[in-house]
Amino acid sequence: MKQLIVITGASSGIGAAMAQAFSAKGHPLLLLARRVEPMQALGLENSLSISVDVTDADAMKAAIAEAEAKFGPVGCLINNAGVMLLGAADVQDPAEWSRMLNINVMGVLNGIHAVLADMKARKTGTIINVSSVAGRKTFPNHAAYCATKFAVHALTENIREEVAMDDVRMITIAPGAVETALLSHTTSEEIKDGYNDWKEFMGGVMDPTAVADAAVFAFEQPQNVCVREIVLAPTRQQP
Repeated sequence: MKQLIVITGASSGIGAAMAQAFSAKGHPLLLLARRVEPMQALGLENSLSISVDVTDADAMKAAIAEAEAKFGPVGCLINNAGVMLLGAADVQDPAEWSRMLNINVMGVLNGIHAVLADMKARKTGTIINVSSVAGRKTFPNHAAYCATKFAVHALTENIREEVAMDDVRMITIAPGAVETALLSHTTSEEIKDGYNDWKEFMGGVMDPTAVADAAVFAFEQPQNVCVREIVLAPTRQQP
């Protein structure tokens, strides 16, 4: 059996596309999200779908232990779960900042903490963190969201340096505009309308399968090759 792939935020969008892509390659899967039904509806062989909030470190570890008992040790963890709540810094509810920080940053760290020690002990493993172009540059109404994604870039590179001699790979994937449900989480209709106008101006955005294919490409490199960062966006996306 091929290596176990763990994917957070696997119920829709990029996570669901990644689940399908890695399943097509013959990998057993642990799919994690708050909603189980959409993950089960994917109908993927050798997959285990568990309802987990990534901010619950103990629940993450328990789910991974259950999958490893069935499929063997984690070959790759993909920290994909995230939320995008856009707003002006003087208007946005600070509770939305806390939610993004907890999911987008602590959720990633919880996933890393659940698998990294074992990967180091085995001298192999890959962790892919899904960040964003907003982790490399800023955008209007994105201050808190950018803060979380800049954090993902920083912690990934920092840990990569720490575990390089253990032959563990840390990879950042930074997509631009992708057709997902992320925008629906934003509460400001004005901001959502402006974002949708931008998408139309570009003539559409990327399909989640493009990001999934990038993850498969990075993972399938030899273990002594680390694709440290992949940035991909619609060709017409200028920023």
